[in-house]
Amino acid sequence: MMALVHGQLLWDRGLLQDRSYDFIGVRQTLGSERFLGRETEGLLGSSAVDIPFFRRGNSIEQEKPIGYGAFGVVWAVYDPNCDRRVALKKLPHVFHTVMSAKRALRELKMLSSFKHDNILSAMDILIPSDPSLQGDIYVVTELMQSDLHRIIVSSQPLTPEHIKVFIYQILRGLKYLHSAHIMHRDIKPGNILINANCCLKICDFGLARVEEPDERLVLTHEVVTQYYRAPEILMGSKHYTSAVDVWSVGCILAELLSRKILFQAKTPVQQLELILNVVGSPSSDDMVGACSAARLFVQRKAHKPPNTAVLYGLSNDSGHEVVHLLCELLVFNPSRRLSAANALTHPYLDEARLRYHSFMCTCHHKVNNSLGLGAWPSDDDLDPFCTTPIGYNFEDQLNNMTHIREKIYQLSFELQLKSNRSLFINSNSSLFTKLATSQCAQPAEVTSARPWQ
Repeated sequence: MMALVHGQLLWDRGLLQDRSYDFIGVRQTLGSERFLGRETEGLLGSSAVDIPFFRRGNSIEQEKPIGYGAFGVVWAVYDPNCDRRVALKKLPHVFHTVMSAKRALRELKMLSSFKHDNILSAMDILIPSDPSLQGDIYVVTELMQSDLHRIIVSSQPLTPEHIKVFIYQILRGLKYLHSAHIMHRDIKPGNILINANCCLKICDFGLARVEEPDERLVLTHEVVTQYYRAPEILMGSKHYTSAVDVWSVGCILAELLSRKILFQAKTPVQQLELILNVVGSPSSDDMVGACSAARLFVQRKAHKPPNTAVLYGLSNDSGHEVVHLLCELLVFNPSRRLSAANALTHPYLDEARLRYHSFMCTCHHKVNNSLGLGAWPSDDDLDPFCTTPIGYNFEDQLNNMTHIREKIYQLSFELQLKSNRSLFINSNSSLFTKLATSQCAQPAEVTSARPWQ
């Protein structure tokens, strides 16, 4: 239902509200006010009838929280612009510190920049004007039906074809991200969203950052959920690369085969021990970047050869091809680990590429080689690189809150102009208080990554 209020259309439903604007007028207003750090009156309005449910045919679905992590809370809400449910991610207290603001800017920049079938992108960025939400930012994205973690722990059968298609799409998304100079740094089943047609998207860029080419720069170890954390991070390397994401994919592939976490330990040190039991003892060259305490810990242990029997025993479907790919992904030395681009050329994924581009993808490269129709496009056409990577100097001169705030407001404004959308948070909804007070994961829920101190 719609109501006409002061010449503007208001949708009488839910937490998200839609207001139709003359975007020429909005552009003029925002150009003089919003970039100065003040909310423009009216763009993020809050007058609508409180109806926290929406109807589609005879069904009624409620808006509700569907997930939370260290830096955000995600709700499923109704979008009046497109008449369907979307995901609304709340980034709380963004401007509390310069570090939290920079982290939010990174995520927003990535979500609004990337256009790829296997990467979640932002449909809108909302900066509320309501006093109770000041400092919070909301990101609207596509709502996917499930995630890989839920699939793995369910009773849903997984065929070898399922697994191949999942891993192919994850690596396809990572090839694009890494070519854009981005390390995701939290690849895990819960961050791989899936629809019923088996199409997936990589999500949650809260820990992502631009890859740093200067090896002298010290990077944080407080990244990647422990079970999927690469050995170079576990061993305290001060610098690491996008190879940490590839290690995580190897862990996910093993988990898909066995329906169990491959390296499931209570502490980072135990995690490292489980890894050594499978991949074997590293050489001194493999531990060049490790801290001295971690190196000494490994050197004092009896030498262990690689144990490929563990990989063959993951499943009855663990044949030579998949085990070979696992061995190439789960390499202790990151410089010898396969890149995402090279992993995509592995013969284990050839069938998945054909299946994906024949029936599933939305790109214009459709292949039907099985019927002898046409020639194969090149791998780079089917699995594209990012043509507009984020510059290594993206964060230069972003050391004060004023500059970061301006960049975030600019991203929001540009995305709204590009998409011609006009959503705002509806503070009249009965769910508004719950949304406003929803919290991220507590520090105690996030595993420490500093075992050697």
